Amino acid sequence: MFIDSHAHLEMDEFSKDRVEVLQRALEARLTHIVTIGTDPESSRQALALADKYGCIYATVGCHPHHAGDLDPRGLEVLVSLASKPKVVAWGEIGLDLFRRYSPPRKQMEAFELQLETAAGLGLPVIIHSRDADREVYDILKKRAGSHGGVIHCFSGTYELAMAYVDLGYIISIPGTVTYKKATAIHDVARRIPLESLIIETDAPYLAPVPFRGRRNEPAYVVHTARRIAELRQVPLEEVAYRTAENTRRIFRLDHDPPLHQ
Repeated sequence: MFIDSHAHLEMDEFSKDRVEVLQRALEARLTHIVTIGTDPESSRQALALADKYGCIYATVGCHPHHAGDLDPRGLEVLVSLASKPKVVAWGEIGLDLFRRYSPPRKQMEAFELQLETAAGLGLPVIIHSRDADREVYDILKKRAGSHGGVIHCFSGTYELAMAYVDLGYIISIPGTVTYKKATAIHDVARRIPLESLIIETDAPYLAPVPFRGRRNEPAYVVHTARRIAELRQVPLEEVAYRTAENTRRIFRLDHDPPLHQ
């Protein structure tokens, strides 16, 4: 069985065929999908899906792209949503110094504030880091010993991955591991301890080979797991089982939930 630890099923890209997407995920032997909030409204939508479908769990948070819009009222909404039973983490939060849709100072402030809030609620965090490896690592290092979490859509070096593992974080590998030229993530997937690894789609983004360039969806996480198994020279079943157990552990997920509540 497989778990997609990071998808965005609340997005409009799935509005026309969401039920069919979920059915394909079940046929691909997925048991859980974690749908990720990126601002108060998407967090509400993620939770609504989690309440409707047993296999979906939700997170709440404010993505760095929206950090400039996070005000006390928005944070209050997120805290209220975080108390719901099917919310399993706070995120996606972090820094994006590539797009810079929000000013870096605002991103830093929102990141620090949300880390503090998540720690107070006892929730793991889901970390977005793009062109901000040093800044994100330094901020997380200051909070070593918190409730940990996931470094989402990891794209750094093996050494950076292990530095995060030493802080208590788990590394999430996306479909980019199937790309021929993605040698850095190949190295991470091959060498990192399996107990520190989970898999994700980031759907609708980053579809793996053979679907690259198309809309991604949770069923395709199987291709990510298969490529990791090839790189590690272990059976696919081992990667599926171990990454699923790791995801259940970090998010405290139920075993084998039904499709509908």
